Amino acid sequence: MRTRALTGLGIAAIAALGLTACGGGGGASDDLSAKGPITIWYSNNEQEVTWGKAMVDAWNKANPDQQITGQEIPAGKSSEEVIGAAITAGNAPCLVFNTAPSAVGQFEKQGGLVDLSSFPDGASYIEARSGDLAQQYKNPEGDYYQMPWKSNPVQIFYNKDLFAAAGLDPDNPKLSTYDDFLATSKALVASGVSQYAIWPAPTSEFFQTQFDFMPLYAAATGGTGLVEDGKATFNDDAGYAVADFWKSLYDQNLAGREQYQGDAFADGKAAMSIVGPWAVSVYDKVNWGSVPIPTPNGTSADDTWTFSDAKNVGLFTACQNKGTAWDVLKFATSEEQDGQLLETTGQMPLRQDLETTYADYFSANPAYQAFGAQAARTIEVPSGPNTVQMLQTLRDAWSKSVIFGEGDPKQALDDAAQKITDLAGQK
Repeated sequence: MRTRALTGLGIAAIAALGLTACGGGGGASDDLSAKGPITIWYSNNEQEVTWGKAMVDAWNKANPDQQITGQEIPAGKSSEEVIGAAITAGNAPCLVFNTAPSAVGQFEKQGGLVDLSSFPDGASYIEARSGDLAQQYKNPEGDYYQMPWKSNPVQIFYNKDLFAAAGLDPDNPKLSTYDDFLATSKALVASGVSQYAIWPAPTSEFFQTQFDFMPLYAAATGGTGLVEDGKATFNDDAGYAVADFWKSLYDQNLAGREQYQGDAFADGKAAMSIVGPWAVSVYDKVNWGSVPIPTPNGTSADDTWTFSDAKNVGLFTACQNKGTAWDVLKFATSEEQDGQLLETTGQMPLRQDLETTYADYFSANPAYQAFGAQAARTIEVPSGPNTVQMLQTLRDAWSKSVIFGEGDPKQALDDAAQKITDLAGQK
């Protein structure tokens, strides 16, 4: 489930689309109660296709007059580009079960998304299901243009065999503090068991920030987002410390500055990786362990925050039968269907009391327990129409100063924060 494989080009292309379809759906009805057949798109990931088909079949058997036609998202550079083009053309489906939070603000600006808060039970349903985490998915005006659906909360995966070969304890690795993480990284590389201790992508795509800076900043601050109350937050002591930590890894040749053509963790070129629960099945040939994201002085697992790596659901204005679409959306995110999603994909439904609601699943699948616990403490990307530009601004500053050592990271974060605060205030 490598949701990190989004192409920045795809979402950036959405922002560049002419907004000629600001009505979002041509002759689409504004009637939120209209019932009838609808079309939905779901991810082309094999496991999600399996879940999507089963969900559609279950609904269709019970609702012969409101049939769902389900299909995989059409091929394109990215699903976000395909969705943005469909909005512009006025032929988007009713629901897309693969909507990146970073693209939602632009889709909303295009006039392509229905405000779910406009349904009588819209906000109450979302907040009852997702609890406090739902607040991160509101737009700056406090409305829900996306249904919080599922997350892949990221943690540190480490290769137990490589740790053992380096003379490190594979069952109790010292990785909780920045100092311990650096010392362990030095031991790994010095022993020659792997080329690098950790090898996050050093490339410039905006979303790469979600797999190096954002998880550590979330962990260090107890869940602070990159933008809060319209102002960038990360040019603070916690943000500077995260930058210094990563710069130390790069400067000491413990993390790779070059792009690896393949999967460095799977290939044993890196002993650690920042990943979500999708990694459990992907790395089935690696003897791995997992630990929370490190913090300056160490934080207990129960108190550590991270990045969500979520995908959500959008209801699109081109939909004629919005009443049915809303009912389907609630059906697809019900306790039963969320359980089926968890069973089929191993991804975490964005609902409160996840661990207790699906206690039997986590008992039977201990590899996912840490991710189930982590799912309650995640941060999301900033909301609004300029999310991609905000993340790209941060990524550019990070790449230059932290990865490639050009300039002062503190100054780079200060400059990026000012630009991002300005972007947050733009409509």
